[in-house]
Amino acid sequence: MTQSAMASALGVSPSYLNHLERNQRPVSAGVLVRLAATFDVDLNSFAAPSAERTGPEHLGEIFADSLFADLNIPRYELVEIASNAPSVADAIARLYEALNDTRRPGIEGNGDARTMVTPEAWVRDYIQAQRNHFPELEDCAETVGGAMHDGLSLAEPLRRRLKDAFGITATIVPSSQLGEASQVFDTERKRLSLSSLLRSENRTFGLAYQLALIEFGPILKRMVDDAAPPDQGSRNLLLVSLANYAAGAIIMPYGRFLASTEEYRYSIDKLCGEYGANVEQVAHRLTTMNRPNARGVPFFMLRVDPAGNISKRYAGENFPFSRYGGTCPRWNLHAAFQTAGQVVTQIIETPDGQRYFTVSRTIDRPIPTGLSGGLLAIGLGCDIRHAHRLSCADGLNLADPPVTPVGPACSICPRVQCPFRATAPAGRALTVSADRKTISPYPFFAG
Repeated sequence: MTQSAMASALGVSPSYLNHLERNQRPVSAGVLVRLAATFDVDLNSFAAPSAERTGPEHLGEIFADSLFADLNIPRYELVEIASNAPSVADAIARLYEALNDTRRPGIEGNGDARTMVTPEAWVRDYIQAQRNHFPELEDCAETVGGAMHDGLSLAEPLRRRLKDAFGITATIVPSSQLGEASQVFDTERKRLSLSSLLRSENRTFGLAYQLALIEFGPILKRMVDDAAPPDQGSRNLLLVSLANYAAGAIIMPYGRFLASTEEYRYSIDKLCGEYGANVEQVAHRLTTMNRPNARGVPFFMLRVDPAGNISKRYAGENFPFSRYGGTCPRWNLHAAFQTAGQVVTQIIETPDGQRYFTVSRTIDRPIPTGLSGGLLAIGLGCDIRHAHRLSCADGLNLADPPVTPVGPACSICPRVQCPFRATAPAGRALTVSADRKTISPYPFFAG
């Protein structure tokens, strides 16, 4: 369609449409409505870039690298790239991840830049690109899981389905027979062995995982083929991740689970009791509730160990922390290890003024380690505008709450007077003086 024809269809002048296309005029609400009506386009497609795209904050993190220290790229240029050329921004992010991977000892490429991105990074970005929601798996899991829920433990119905439908025998065996594995499937003997050390909810999840692999095998294979992972390691990891997703959806079928979340006002303990799941399984499931016209609270979630290493990172909407680094030490996620087993709530504010209600607590590993560092911590959060829907926010003054300022990675955090700062801010002139010490070890000019 020519520009003139499109302008005529919308009832605007060709010059105005030209300005819109060149990003030189804002799109009014009236034009948006006419666009949607004339071309049968969902208005949501005109919304701001979704969480999976590389935003200006992510580009800022990339260009804070010492490699670019002399460029002093202003934020408005990063905003222009993220807004006007989102695919270019994604490409920059992919290149940066590849660069970081080549910095790791022993990593070598084979000429294909995609192979320099680690499997976990590729799979994480792919899942987030789908907004951590897979409708086809949800529909299949809701059919299978909904038929098996009888109000009691789901483990027995799962075991029976594996046996009756696929001839697979599930048994619990001493951990010594499995070595370092928590479960092993013998394809020739059709036998699933689960470690005796697994907690009961993890045994149930293991059964659901194996059922998903078998029951949804063709679907999972097609989904992996369509995703086109760059190497076999990424392919295998994506298959496992999708099967884990399906297992959670079998245990917590979408429609029923969404109704439960609203009834219990997102009480994780009550949801755990309702579905025989553990805290991590429920928290992960909460990040996947993105079905059109039936969405839950859009949560983000992290899982960390006592050293601060992030082993899970999911987001149903925006994610307020560093994409390439860790989290801010001022977030109480890290303090959860000092109050093991207790729920820690906190309202945090990022440098852009956005506020999030967060819940943190420690969790046990699937198999007890007997080590003092065996605990992990889960951090779950959402935009504060959703906090009134959560039971754990009851009694808090959400209109004028106490707020903890947090930031992204220290290297790109703009907060000046922060005693927790671990590294100097990239591209900022330090104001260190021998005659004056500050609460921050790296004072700098705010401008």
